[in-house]
Amino acid sequence: MTTTHPAGFTAAGVAAGLKATGAKDLALVVNHGPTFDSATVFTANRCKANPVLWSQEVVKDGTVKAVVLNSGGANCYTGPEGFQTTHAVAEEVAAGLGIGAIDVVVCSTGLIGLVNDRGDLLAGVRAATAALSADGGASAAEAIMTTDSVSKNTVVEGAGWSIGGMAKGAGMLAPQLATMLVVLTTDAVVPAAELDAALRAATRVSFDRLDSDGCMSTNDTVTVMASGASGITPTPEDFTAALTQACTDLAMQLLKDAEGADHEIAITTLHAASEEEAVEVSRSVARSNLFKAAVFGNDPNWGRVLASIGTTRAQFDPADLDVAMNGVWVCRSSTPAEDPATVDLTGREVSVTIDLKSGDARATVWTNDLTHAYVHENSAYSS
Repeated sequence: MTTTHPAGFTAAGVAAGLKATGAKDLALVVNHGPTFDSATVFTANRCKANPVLWSQEVVKDGTVKAVVLNSGGANCYTGPEGFQTTHAVAEEVAAGLGIGAIDVVVCSTGLIGLVNDRGDLLAGVRAATAALSADGGASAAEAIMTTDSVSKNTVVEGAGWSIGGMAKGAGMLAPQLATMLVVLTTDAVVPAAELDAALRAATRVSFDRLDSDGCMSTNDTVTVMASGASGITPTPEDFTAALTQACTDLAMQLLKDAEGADHEIAITTLHAASEEEAVEVSRSVARSNLFKAAVFGNDPNWGRVLASIGTTRAQFDPADLDVAMNGVWVCRSSTPAEDPATVDLTGREVSVTIDLKSGDARATVWTNDLTHAYVHENSAYSS
């Protein structure tokens, strides 16, 4: 039941008329308490959509009682009218639930510059409010899909408490965070400050390590709400571990549904001088179009890996790098080693391991190959 699995939450997904297909395009997730603690992280893009600008103010006091999300249009660079539409949507949600608009996070996804019809949105909010149920999580997850081929949901069980979540995203997957909207819920008792620390720790090693195409979105939002309905207070360590598991599960679902991808690629850098340098090296490879095109062609071209490593500021000896692809060490000490012909890249899952021999830190970044289908998907004007 995704976001409605934890106690204290209802949700709904309805068709507001924003999508020409008539598919569901507006979702509402509501926290009924008894507590309303929350934490949120947003895109690091300086060019932010109207819902992000609104929601950044909403989350400052650590209290969120509802999240409303629409697909079919990003409401980004739509002028003052676009921000007023975001405000009007929050007010409509608040009126229907008997809460304040300042406790409503608003999220939008779709094409930049597309003006959402305010009347359709407000009618959709009223329909979603009327349809709220404890079984509405799956419907809500469907309503936030754009180029997604499937909805993304997760549940993680704690000791008498749980975490639920939903996500959307299939392209422009790059930190921070990805072209994604994520709502996470928990019935654990977790104060807002602890939620914030847990969420930032979780996103740092999950969504922020997802780098499908190097393109950062304007609308990214990840919100977690705690209802406290279980009456159980987990340790910060236990809750952070569970939240990290939920975020990682959703991140991997986003990766598997990346637009047009034939391969999911995990790039792990070992023995780096610091975790930051390990991330930088793995991310450099993940963003190499030459490398990604080679994987699409089932070509274990490890030279493109070394070339990408060389563009980073990480500590390493250029004459002493090791690289493995799917467990085959094709490069040792920066020279040819095992036969690349023995590397099987026909499966969807691909692993690349890089040994910098400079320290004890490691990190993994996830990406996908560059395909004809990705180019085709992103050359058409559709949402």
